[in-house]
Amino acid sequence: MRTETTERTGPLRTGWTTGATATAAAVAAAHRLFAGHACTHVHLWLPRNRETDLSVHDCRLIEASHSAEAGLIKDAGDDPDATHGARVWTCIVLSDTEGVRFHAGAGVGTVTRAGLALAVGEPAINPVPREMLTTHLAHIAERFGYTGGFEVTIGIDNGEKIAENTMNGRLGIVGGLSILGTTGVVRPFSCSAYIASIHQGIDVARRNGCAHLAACTGSTSEAVVTAHYDLPDMALIEMGDFAGAVLKYLKRHPVARVTLVGGLGKFSKLAAGRLDLHSRAGGVDFEFLADLAGEGSADLKASIRAANTSLDALARAHAAGIPLAERVAEQAWRFAAGYLPPETALELWVIDKPGNILARAGTLTAPVAEIGQ
Repeated sequence: MRTETTERTGPLRTGWTTGATATAAAVAAAHRLFAGHACTHVHLWLPRNRETDLSVHDCRLIEASHSAEAGLIKDAGDDPDATHGARVWTCIVLSDTEGVRFHAGAGVGTVTRAGLALAVGEPAINPVPREMLTTHLAHIAERFGYTGGFEVTIGIDNGEKIAENTMNGRLGIVGGLSILGTTGVVRPFSCSAYIASIHQGIDVARRNGCAHLAACTGSTSEAVVTAHYDLPDMALIEMGDFAGAVLKYLKRHPVARVTLVGGLGKFSKLAAGRLDLHSRAGGVDFEFLADLAGEGSADLKASIRAANTSLDALARAHAAGIPLAERVAEQAWRFAAGYLPPETALELWVIDKPGNILARAGTLTAPVAEIGQ
């Protein structure tokens, strides 16, 4: 197998979620209120028995409101995270009422649609980060003999602008980003935040009555499907390279109809049985495409193996009268359908770079039960 891209070698750095970063900022702010001076580092206890120290970027006392604010710079390691390098801040106000109450500051969104783990109207601070924050604030309160509660406001500098590059708008998270994380750790190229957004997108669509979802690899494939179907935005799932995240989640949380749309190169990987369609997981398998050519001559197969791109391989097969795009679509459909329950109708479209449909497989016309509502 030959890849179309070169892969990075060497170890990749892990990073820290927005939830872990906001928690450290909360501890630093609370420390400023209790101790009377700022700290430079915060020790965190993360889920799954992991610990770490995070550096505090800034911390200040806000005398007018009897509060303190601390900021940390989000470090996602070598993961391509939209929030990497952003300043995540937490403002702490002490309260006579016990417990912790959360608020969305500038750059953190508010939930406006049902289907997420949070109620409509709540700040988009997910359950695990809330638990981490509550636990750490209880620890520092005990350390300083404090018995009251906390008003916690979390913000992200420029978060509303950064959110334009995420799926938050379709999830019904308005005004900024989400505070995410289930382990506190960002593993390089796990793209856990992106996968979480895919799962949340499916949850929101199902909860709001969408029986037909379209999972697309990019903006061109999304434009193609919206030109054919009148689907609401929340029914459009931006799966990118994460076909596996979509298919595995739909297996557990099914809908009635699914349309998969993507380019020939990515869907040739799906046809070959790969759920991660990114080049880091391997390039187009030209040997596989040559095998799909089937009854083609040995010269044609050799030509396909020597192709530069998947579309180049397609052109060589087309010139020989071999319907390679149709075979990729059919094989990809079979593999994807194997992950879905039998009551889900699946269709798959293969497109080229301008957005022309090269091939289709499967159908949505068979009668299916309206499930997942």
